[in-house]
Amino acid sequence: MNKENPQNPTGKFVPPPSFVKLAMRNMVRKGSQSLSHFALTAFGFGAFILLIAWFARPNLPS
Repeated sequence: MNKENPQNPTGKFVPPPSFVKLAMRNMVRKGSQSLSHFALTAFGFGAFILLIAWFARPNLPS
């Protein structure tokens, strides 16, 4: 089956954009909000890793 897209005058089937393309398009459109969410996520992940490392540290006898 050949689905025609009104934005594609050649009539060839064009697959829908991938999730990565859609995510990048949203990130470009939202701009600083995406960067702030990424920064918060990176900070939270770093804090989580440090917390796990703190509680799982080995107890070596002196």
